[in-house]
Amino acid sequence: QVQLVESGGGSVQAGGSLRLSCAVSGKNRYSTYCMGWFRQAPGKEREDVARSAGDGTTSYSDSMKGRFTISQDNAKNNLYLQMNSLKPEDTAMYYCAADRRVICGGVHWSAFDYWGQGTQVTVSS
Repeated sequence: QVQLVESGGGSVQAGGSLRLSCAVSGKNRYSTYCMGWFRQAPGKEREDVARSAGDGTTSYSDSMKGRFTISQDNAKNNLYLQMNSLKPEDTAMYYCAADRRVICGGVHWSAFDYWGQGTQVTVSS
């Protein structure tokens, strides 16, 4: 059973930076996983932030490109999200998720099997 634990959220002023971490455990060592960061603001649907495929390929939602960077450590036991130039509209609960698949793109967030509990990011103007 894959377990995901996020950390690193907090409050920051617009233009600031935060680095989110997600500790990953329980993955099948012989399987490939798509890892991703997603967020949900109050009253809004959960949305994609960034994804990282098993081959290292990364993808970002348009509004995050150039500001956010997703990465994993070599052992793929930790997933990170470096967020720079934060805006008030980035305020949301951020979730780490994993799904056992090779193809990372074109998959709706609801198809991801494993989710962390979330970490809150609040950006003030």
